[in-house]
Amino acid sequence: MDPQFRNFFRVNLDLERGYENTGDLRPTLLSFSDSYVKLIREGFEQIMADDSFGPDEYEQLTDIEFPDRETLDTYLRNMYEYLFNNAPEQPMPPGY
Repeated sequence: MDPQFRNFFRVNLDLERGYENTGDLRPTLLSFSDSYVKLIREGFEQIMADDSFGPDEYEQLTDIEFPDRETLDTYLRNMYEYLFNNAPEQPMPPGY
């Protein structure tokens, strides 16, 4: 996993900030260079396609627990849609 991609999760989707729904995450990401946005997009695509990336790996990045792979997969797909395909709202992790 690319260190910048890992850092994106640790900074923006960790336990402290992952439950914030201020509407700032997409505009903040898109304010960075096109190459950084592409890196984050490709990172999302990679972990969504990686069968070995599950709740334990996500928790190691963010300290947020997911009850199962299906819930995590849904969250990641919804976050991808929010960040890159203009879904109207940022999804929240479980327990929100």
